[in-house]
Amino acid sequence: MAILELEDGTIYTQLSDITRELAPLNIQLNYWPVGEDPEVNKLLKKEVLNDQEKEQLLQALDHYFEDLKQTAGYQSRDLVAIHPDIPNLDAMLSKFDKCHIHEDDEVRYIVAGEGIFGFVRSDGSQVELKVQPEEYINVPANTEHWFYLTSEKRVKAVRYFISTEGWVPRYTGTEIRFGLNTVQS
Repeated sequence: MAILELEDGTIYTQLSDITRELAPLNIQLNYWPVGEDPEVNKLLKKEVLNDQEKEQLLQALDHYFEDLKQTAGYQSRDLVAIHPDIPNLDAMLSKFDKCHIHEDDEVRYIVAGEGIFGFVRSDGSQVELKVQPEEYINVPANTEHWFYLTSEKRVKAVRYFISTEGWVPRYTGTEIRFGLNTVQS
């Protein structure tokens, strides 16, 4: 279940409250079940997936991709499987833990693990949202945000793209007032 923390320490765990707080940013947050398929669940528990296993997992979840293609024009998808044993993991993740925007939507379907998105609201206040398994998030283009992993440093996420070129981060220089890992379990 997603957890939203405001700068004043207020914490929301109900989807309706989180949706209300994120509505001015047009962020979409939904619950998408992965289902009960034993093969899918076996893949979700594996630390490392080869390309064939990633594709198997993507195909098992492609009904969501088909909906996004039809309703929003998404063209491609991939699966990232991040875990602590990836070489140079911290350097890779440091590209996203500073305030930035993208020219395209940032769309993630978290299927295992968890991560934290931070957002700058129009009044300058900041919030952090912990996303967890079976949660879909769409961060609209040009929304000022950041992302980092929780202390477990594990996440498997399907990424959906209209165009991969628009997904390059453009740093804004906005100072993040939240400390890493402020959102608690």
